[in-house]
Amino acid sequence: MVLPNVLSFPIVFYGALLAGAAVVPMNPLLKAREIEYYLRDSGARIVVAGEQSAEPATEAACTVGIEDVTVGPALPGALLADEGLTGPVDRADGDTAVILYTSGTTGQPKGAELTHAGLNSNARTTQETLLEGTPDDVIMGCLPLFHVFGLTCSLNAGVLAGSSLTLIPRFDGAKALSVVERDGVTVFQGVPTMFSAMLHSPDAGEADVSSLRLCVSGGSAMPVEVMRSFEETFGCIVLEGYGLSETSPVASFNHPHAERKPGSIGTPIRGVELRLVDDDGKDVAAGDVGEIAIRGENVMKSYWNRPEDTATAIPDGWFRTGDLARQDEDGYFFIVDRKKEMIIRGGYNVYPREIEEALYEHPAVAEVACIGISHPDLGEEVVAAVALKPGASADPDELQAFVKERVAAYKYPRHVWLVDSLPKGPTGKILRRSVEVPEQVGRR
Repeated sequence: MVLPNVLSFPIVFYGALLAGAAVVPMNPLLKAREIEYYLRDSGARIVVAGEQSAEPATEAACTVGIEDVTVGPALPGALLADEGLTGPVDRADGDTAVILYTSGTTGQPKGAELTHAGLNSNARTTQETLLEGTPDDVIMGCLPLFHVFGLTCSLNAGVLAGSSLTLIPRFDGAKALSVVERDGVTVFQGVPTMFSAMLHSPDAGEADVSSLRLCVSGGSAMPVEVMRSFEETFGCIVLEGYGLSETSPVASFNHPHAERKPGSIGTPIRGVELRLVDDDGKDVAAGDVGEIAIRGENVMKSYWNRPEDTATAIPDGWFRTGDLARQDEDGYFFIVDRKKEMIIRGGYNVYPREIEEALYEHPAVAEVACIGISHPDLGEEVVAAVALKPGASADPDELQAFVKERVAAYKYPRHVWLVDSLPKGPTGKILRRSVEVPEQVGRR
């Protein structure tokens, strides 16, 4: 499926599952060679594309030698059978329902096999214990449905609750605010950059968002300052959670009827366990930083046709996430960074998230990415790219001094530069690895 957030998506998605097929959702912005990779790797037999993706999808399908179908934004007539199913084709709980390709930050993308049971339980737990949705709710579908966050938490959980889903094919902060007002949206779900875009929209102070009862953030860590400002501006509660493509996706959350800790990913959801481990898979000492390992009904079956990668990711029944975190005395987890994005400067560990949080406290800062570059003596040096809020002004020296006052001397960025915007993935998550470093600053 190569479809944006349009009505055709749920019709094709649920139709395929009812027919007993497994689905490979893809970003509609992919080029032909990228689609071709997914088709070959998954062994797909048919590709269904929206009108704006028809050309690259058809080209890829022809290269691979499979059927392609183009559908409109509403009823996909080209796919309708002469006779409808009398019931769903029988499938076991452990059968693969969705093959979801990870972003492939190292090597080629891998297909996470998500099962019928895993997706069902994760959507049900999300609906019953986090969203607490009803048929009166209207969920804002800004998250791409081809991404597991949108698929599970917006579409599947919304259908389970009998809620309405209002879709935006391409996110825009001002548009999102107007749709909240127009449709009486009660539950907004997004990644942190979406919250920032709404917060910094020129219409932020005028939109009527009084219908909102709950906002949910995931996909990447939400800066505490962004959360605080959003809640103050729009008068609603933001619950932050955590998950991955391989975990269907929800693994932990700030639960609605428990203490909420800004900056935390909360505690494990129903049916899921989290622990922090060292490089040998042993539990770290209380209060120490360790890699998050997850076990539960939400964890993928395997990486599609990649037994070695699967064994590395799940060596002992616990999925290794590559995310580093601390756990406080109340059992709440706090992400400090991706394992591979940690900067080691002169033997000291620097977590980009901490530096970014400090920069977000500056009133002129809209978005920031802290990364490490090569250094002949220290190994790595800390640097940061910053995008300012519309109409705001600040120079790099000012921003550097601002952070220097807030973090240890070895942590503050030795180079800060301004950019118009930061590179983002399909869900709006800032991609640190794609940040371009100015020549005068150094090399990655």
